[in-house]
Amino acid sequence: MSILSQTVSLGPLGFTLSQLLMVFALMVALVVGALLGRRHRVVVSDALFTLILVGFVAARVVFVLRYRESYDSLLAMIDIRDGGFDITAGVIAALLWLCWRSWRSQTLRRPLAAAVLSAVVAWGGLSGLILLMDNQARPVPGLELASMEAGQVNLRAFQEDAGRPMVVNLWATWCPPCRREMPVLAEAQTERDDIDFVFVNVGEEPETINDFLGSETLELQNILLDRNNRLGSMTGAHVLPTTLFYNADGMLVNSHTGELSRATLRQGLEKLGSR
Repeated sequence: MSILSQTVSLGPLGFTLSQLLMVFALMVALVVGALLGRRHRVVVSDALFTLILVGFVAARVVFVLRYRESYDSLLAMIDIRDGGFDITAGVIAALLWLCWRSWRSQTLRRPLAAAVLSAVVAWGGLSGLILLMDNQARPVPGLELASMEAGQVNLRAFQEDAGRPMVVNLWATWCPPCRREMPVLAEAQTERDDIDFVFVNVGEEPETINDFLGSETLELQNILLDRNNRLGSMTGAHVLPTTLFYNADGMLVNSHTGELSRATLRQGLEKLGSR
C-alpha cells in the first residue's frame, strides 16, 4: 500500500498516516490563524472549523450521490464509518466557501487565507517528502500462509496463477467492523468471478472461524490463517479490518482501512480495471 495509507495504532484506535498528517496540518492552521487573528483582532478558528465542516459534508454527499444505488437506507448513507468520501468534491466546496467568506469579511481575509495556505503547505510538503522517500511499487507479498485445510498457500503465486485482480481482506472474528462488513464481501465474492477474494484471518484458529461463519450463515472461499499478522507487518496494515486491492499484474492500486460498505467496496473494485 502507499506509505500514506499505512496505519498506526494508538491504543484501541487506528489511523492512517495520511489522517495523522491532516490532523497535523489542522493544528498548524489553528496556530497560524490564532497568531494572525490576534494581530488583526479577529477570530479565525471558527471559520477554519466551518471550512472543514463544509468540505466534509460536501465530500460525503457527493460520494453518496455517486453510489446511491449501493445504499439501502438513509441510516446507511449517513453512517460515515465506511469512509466513503469524494475528496475532490470536498476540496472544491471548501475552496468556494473560503472565497465567499473572504469576500464577506475583509478583516478575516488575510489571516484565514494564511492559515489555510500554511495547512496546505504543511500537509503537501510532508506528504511529498514521505512519498519521495518511499517511491517503490508494492506487489503482492510472496508470503506463505496456512489454509483452513492445513495446507500452505503463497499469496503471490496464488495471484500469478490466476492472473486476475485480487482483493485481500485482513480480519478477525472478534473485530466488530470486520463482522459487519463480512456479508458485503461474501456477496461480492459470489457475484464477481473475475476477481479473487482472499480472507486473511489474523491470530485465530479454524474452529473459531468456522463457528463464526456458521452462526452468521456465511460461506467464504480462500480463507487463510496468519497467526502472527505477518501480512500486516509486511504491508503496514496494523489495524483491522484492512482491505488491499491488487490489479491483474499483482500491484497494489488501492487500500481501505476500516469497515467497507457496498459503496466503498464498489469504489475500490473500480480501481482494479475489471468489469
